[in-house]
Amino acid sequence: MLGMNFPSTVPADLATRLAAHAARLGAAAPAELFADATGRFAALAVEGEGLLLDFTRQRLDAAALADLLAWAEACALPARVEALFAGEPVNHTEDRAALHMALRGAASPAASPVASPAWAQAQAAVVAERAKLRAFVAAVRSGRRRGYSGQPFTDVVNLGIGGSDLGPVMAYEALGGVREAVEDATGRRLRAHFASNVDGTRLTSLLRELDPATTLVLLCSKTFTTMETLSNARLARTWLVQGLGEAAVPQHFAAVSTHAAAMDAFGVGADARFTMWDWVGGRYSLWSAIGLSVELCVDTPAWEQFLAGGQAMDAHFRRTPLAQNLPVLLGLVGAWNRNALDIPALAVLPYEDRLQRFAAYLQQLEMESNGKRVQRDGTAVSWGTCPVVWGEPGNNAQHSFFQLLHQGNAPSALEVLVPARSSAGLPPAADAAVANALAQVEAFARGWTLAQAEAELLARGRSAADAAALAPHKVHPGGRPTTVVAFAQLDAPTLGKLVALYEHKVYVQSVLWNLNPFDQWGVELGKKLAEALLPAVGGVAPPQLPVLGWLNARR
Repeated sequence: MLGMNFPSTVPADLATRLAAHAARLGAAAPAELFADATGRFAALAVEGEGLLLDFTRQRLDAAALADLLAWAEACALPARVEALFAGEPVNHTEDRAALHMALRGAASPAASPVASPAWAQAQAAVVAERAKLRAFVAAVRSGRRRGYSGQPFTDVVNLGIGGSDLGPVMAYEALGGVREAVEDATGRRLRAHFASNVDGTRLTSLLRELDPATTLVLLCSKTFTTMETLSNARLARTWLVQGLGEAAVPQHFAAVSTHAAAMDAFGVGADARFTMWDWVGGRYSLWSAIGLSVELCVDTPAWEQFLAGGQAMDAHFRRTPLAQNLPVLLGLVGAWNRNALDIPALAVLPYEDRLQRFAAYLQQLEMESNGKRVQRDGTAVSWGTCPVVWGEPGNNAQHSFFQLLHQGNAPSALEVLVPARSSAGLPPAADAAVANALAQVEAFARGWTLAQAEAELLARGRSAADAAALAPHKVHPGGRPTTVVAFAQLDAPTLGKLVALYEHKVYVQSVLWNLNPFDQWGVELGKKLAEALLPAVGGVAPPQLPVLGWLNARR
C-alpha cells in the first residue's frame, strides 16, 4: 500500500505522518503541486560545493521534507557518519572499516575532514602510495620509462572487472575534455583502452589495433585471482611475448594487487606494482591506484583535482547540517520515492555526453551496495531497499526510452544531471542541452492533460470527433518524481564531487534501511558455481543443466 513500506528505523508516529504526506502528495494534481515554482525553489533547492540539487519536481513539500529529516535523526545518521569517518568497522560482516575517503586526501592531507588513529594510519599509507603513482606517471609521460624496444608508450590497456573497470571507464570518458588538452613531454596524448569480459572478444579486437612495442598493460586485481582479469591478462601476455619476446614482460605490465608471489610468477616488474587495502571496496576504488590508467592520460595535476573534489564533498558530508547536506538530502528523497511512493526504479539521465558511463558506474555503486534482503542483524527486510538503477545520456534517451518514462505504466524516479556550460566549449550545444533537459523536466512534472491535448488538436484544424479520439493518446500524466543535479561545467573537481556525492548518498540510504552497504555476498555464489562448472564445459554436462549438453554438442 502507498506510504506503508517504511523500514523499522522509522518510529511509528513518524511513519504515520510520512504515510499521510505520501497519500496527500501522491494524490495531488501536477498543476496544483507545482504551481508555486518560486516558493518551491526556495524551500526545496539546496546548493553546496558548486552543485545544486533541485527537488522542486519531486512529490514533496516542506512539511514532508521536515519529517524526512526527522527520519534521519531517528536513526542517528550523524553518529553513523562519524563512525564511518572514524574508521569503525562499519562493514561488520567482514569486520572492516570503509575508509575509501582517505584515498582522496593523499594530494592534500591537511584538508582531511577528520583525524582519528585509523584515519591517520590509512592516510599515511595512501600518501606513500600516491608518491609512487605520481613518480610512475611522470616517468611514463616524460618518456623516461619506455617499452622493451626503447619506444615511448602510446597506449594503456586496463584489464579489470567490476570496480576495476567501471570506475576507470567512467572517469576516462568523463574527463575527455581534460584529456584532450594535455600532452606528454614528447607531444603525445596517451590513450587508454579497457577490457573486462571473460569471453576475450573485446580484448582480441583491441590487440589487433595496438603495437606491443608501445603498449602498457595494467592488471587490476587485488588478489590476482579474479577469473575474468587473469584470463584477459594471459591473452595479453601471449600477444606481447609473440611480438617482443619473454624478456619484454616486466617493462610492459603494471599491476594493482597485493599478491606478490602471483605477480612474480606473471612477470610484473617490482617497480610497477601498486597496492590496495581491505578498507577499500572494489566499487569505491577508483580513487586508488585503480585509477592509474586515467591518471596516465589526464596527468597527475588533473587527477589530483579530481581527488580534491571528492575530498571537498567528504568535508561537506561530515560537517554540514542535515537540512543543507547534499548527500543526506539526495538519499532521503531517494528513500522517500522508494518507501513512501513505492517507486522501484531510478533513471539517471546526464545531459553531458561525457557522462555516458555514469549510470553504469552507479549501477554497481548503488545496487551492489544496497541491493540487500537482510538487515545488519541478519533478519529479513520487509520494505523496499535499493531501486533498479538505469539510464543513458539524456538526449539519446529522449529518442530511446523516454516514451516509457512519460506515458508508460512502469514507474521510475528520475535524476537529471545538467551542466550550465559544455565541457567541449560549445555554447550553442550547451544551450540546446540545457533547453532539452529542462523541457523534459517540466514535461515529466506537469504532463499534458486531456483538455490540453484536445485543445491543441482543435487548434491544428482537426475535427471535434478526431480530436476526442486522438487526445487520449497524447496525454502525459505528469507527476514523475524528478531531481535536477546542476553544476557549472564537467571538469575534474566537479567529477570528484559528483562521484563522492553518490557514494555518500548510498551510505545515507544504508543507514535509513538498516543495511551493510560494504559487503557483496550476492556476487560470490555465481563465481563459486562457475568454478565448479568450468570442467564440464565441453565435456559431460550435469543432469541439472541440460542446456549445457546442448551447448557442448555445438562446440
